[in-house]
Amino acid sequence: MRGVLAGLGVIWSVTLVGYLVGRYGLLGPHGTAVIARLVFLIATPALLLSTLARSTVADLVSPAMTAFVLSTLIVAAVYLLLARYVWHHPTGEATVGVLAASYVNAANLGLPVAAYVLGDVSFVAPVLIFQVLMATPVALAVLDLGTADRRPSVRRLALLPARNPIMLGCAGGLLISVSGWHPPVEVLRPFELVGSAAVPLALLALGMSLPGSRPLAAGSDAVPRVVAVVLKVLVQPFLAYLIARFALRLAGPALLAAVVTSALPTAQNVFVFATHYQRGQALARDAVVLSTVAAAVSLTVIATWLA
Repeated sequence: MRGVLAGLGVIWSVTLVGYLVGRYGLLGPHGTAVIARLVFLIATPALLLSTLARSTVADLVSPAMTAFVLSTLIVAAVYLLLARYVWHHPTGEATVGVLAASYVNAANLGLPVAAYVLGDVSFVAPVLIFQVLMATPVALAVLDLGTADRRPSVRRLALLPARNPIMLGCAGGLLISVSGWHPPVEVLRPFELVGSAAVPLALLALGMSLPGSRPLAAGSDAVPRVVAVVLKVLVQPFLAYLIARFALRLAGPALLAAVVTSALPTAQNVFVFATHYQRGQALARDAVVLSTVAAAVSLTVIATWLA
């Protein structure tokens, strides 16, 4: 309970500051877009490089992680099928919706929840690495190609990582990790300093986008929005429980870790990605807000039940 409240308190406090900045126009009409681009182009790549540089691919291997990944893939596939064949969304909007339904807030909410609810932050580290190493590059590649003005060529596909700062950050951190080189503290410290701004700046950008928004309003995007939040907050942790409990025969802390990490709300980075590519911004913003509110209840129930 303490971990849930601590993580949510941080999120809402910084988001509230962003809301006030946006409400009173302190950074002008383009402030949200500028901050979102700063997060996307500079702060997040630095954060990913410094994070992956200290990680190994072996950190991904654990039974709880298997349940998390499988539940993530199932939820992502369900939303993608609905987006393409029921709602007929374009590729960019469908990709943002998939992220809203499956990409969890493993950083600024996952870490305190892991510390206070699970008693060990190492449970959330594989989730961070999976999203950074696999989910993020794939999603951004689809967004980049889906928003291109022309049909992607072989050359464009080959140069895609070089044109995407987040992919470059992932590639740089992974290269350092697999090389076995341990950079001196002085080398990584600038990346850590700049990367530490990624989460608060993303929350500020999210808060600045809220004035005038109506996340519960009816409209053409109401059903996709609700479906994304329900998949994220309810369906994904339920699937993780079924997989972990009955397929993998997990119990105790491992079972709790699989379900809690899957129940984390939509990450604010989804809004940053949507803003950068100008696709599904309203859906991403509303999914982050609504899932974070709903997760306050669902995470408390899960922690009380399984703990």
